[in-house]
Amino acid sequence: MKREIRLTADGSTTIYLPDLDENYHSHHGAIQEAQHVFIKNGLEFALTQKGEKEELNILEIGFGTGLNALLTALNVVNLSNTIKYLGIEAFPVASELLVQMNYIDQLKSYERAHSIFSKIHQATWENYESITSNFELCKQEVKLEHFESEQKFDLVYYDAFGPRAQIEMWSIQNLEIVAKHLKSGGILVTYCAKGQFKRDLRSLGFEIEALPGPPGKREMVRATKI
Repeated sequence: MKREIRLTADGSTTIYLPDLDENYHSHHGAIQEAQHVFIKNGLEFALTQKGEKEELNILEIGFGTGLNALLTALNVVNLSNTIKYLGIEAFPVASELLVQMNYIDQLKSYERAHSIFSKIHQATWENYESITSNFELCKQEVKLEHFESEQKFDLVYYDAFGPRAQIEMWSIQNLEIVAKHLKSGGILVTYCAKGQFKRDLRSLGFEIEALPGPPGKREMVRATKI
């Protein structure tokens, strides 16, 4: 599938798929969206539920360019919590595209951004590797419908392509798989706020919060497994 590098409104890059007419990240701002949805309303919120030094297990659906993993690692680097981060991706991005992403230039206020981003993409697939002293990463090449893990997660970043481009990713069958892997009290965050998506989550035992969305979107969803 053809992929093109595009600049988003906040100056950070994303990948565009002409065949699907879909971006990996919001064209209103790739980093801006990730910070708002997954870091502010996901990671930071989940950490408030944890004590110091406790482990936080994160599952990302749609690892993509590794932007969410990078931001997560950067935002916990000075914390005492340990993060175990599992990112699944059905179609890994080629290294020649990854080196064209300008995240490091955009995140230059984080002095470790370059080394962490490099380690994320140098890490082998299918096994946990230490990226920093408190951030372990495992990347798995697998479709969600085939995903199985004995691990239970505290937090899910649901970052699949939108329902218009990839409706099967938002099916109740796939959401059941996610629910099965979440701990009781576990949290799912996503940029999507479609009515059917929220109804399906409620039917699976989630409590739904419709939160203000990132630039360009009125709402986002944070769902807690009851």
